[in-house]
Amino acid sequence: MTLYQRIYDQVRRVPRGRVATYGQIALCAGRCGARQVGYALAALPDDSDVPWQRVVNSRGEISRRSSSDGHDHQRWLLEEEGIEFSTAGRIDLPRFGWNSAAIPKAAPAAVRA
Repeated sequence: MTLYQRIYDQVRRVPRGRVATYGQIALCAGRCGARQVGYALAALPDDSDVPWQRVVNSRGEISRRSSSDGHDHQRWLLEEEGIEFSTAGRIDLPRFGWNSAAIPKAAPAAVRA
């Protein structure tokens, strides 16, 4: 399984009405960082079934993109799932965050000698 496939598998586990952070997905996927999660989500085709909108930054905010409409679209999708934003544009992670602690992490890839 490739790194991107592991990331997508973890994002698919985030239930409707919940969000996860880039770092949280990275920990669950194993052997990558938050930035790689962002790259993987940016590489998704438009017709993907991966619920990319459920991944936000560690402050509970939607990360800005070069495309100005991406932020608004992500917020709209999350609001449709019942996720609420503060007036500062943040999601209350203790309330809406996904508890991934109970989910088994991806097995680390074999280390080559």
